Amino acid sequence: MVEKNCSESFNGGLSPSGQRLAVVIPALNEGQNIEAVLTEVSKYGFAIVVDDGSVDDTAMRARRAGAFVISHPINKGYNSALETGIRTAIDLGYEFAVTMDADGQHNPSLLNFFEAEFKSGADLVVGVRESVQRWSEWVFGYFAGLLWGVYDPLCGMKGYRLQVLREIKNLSTYDSIGTELIIRAVKSGMKVRQVKVKTRPREGISRFGGGIRVNIRIIKALYLGIFYAKALTHQVPSHQL
Repeated sequence: MVEKNCSESFNGGLSPSGQRLAVVIPALNEGQNIEAVLTEVSKYGFAIVVDDGSVDDTAMRARRAGAFVISHPINKGYNSALETGIRTAIDLGYEFAVTMDADGQHNPSLLNFFEAEFKSGADLVVGVRESVQRWSEWVFGYFAGLLWGVYDPLCGMKGYRLQVLREIKNLSTYDSIGTELIIRAVKSGMKVRQVKVKTRPREGISRFGGGIRVNIRIIKALYLGIFYAKALTHQVPSHQL
């Protein structure tokens, strides 16, 4: 079941009911942005930064700003960094995790809306941007809306009820962890909700870059997602992810 809803917000790393929120932030050479991002994030949840093989001072600055930092010795890629961060949030005992970009494009105050959706029963919360940067993202979103009722599966800001991820051996099997978990959730009847995410201009160059290679990678992820969804139809019990 997929619902689109923007609930009233509430503040704090701990919700009024005592439910705990971790904020997972993959970071690659984001030394110029990470401290400012973490200063805001700390108002809403516990920051887990995955330094994905940075060659600058990202990890040092993140620790200085009070984040829990895990460093990959080499660059393993965005999806691997996300999985490391989500697994860490599970191991540390957090109930919910929201993924955010390290470049400052996501406004941390939006965490209020994500946590409020969890409080109202959501298992997965997906951010929906007002616009996308690449034509392939628009194509992906169009077909994802038709097939799964989710309109911006590539938005970097997503939230997870960690209990439903705890028993999954591999969170990402085809290098698109966010899309894969969305498909799992929809196919298994989990409560999926969507909130509007207004992005801010980033400082510096995007880690994903541009050009034909990125667009091909995104279209490939859509192709693999469609076949993954078909295979999953007869594999996932309705009571679990």
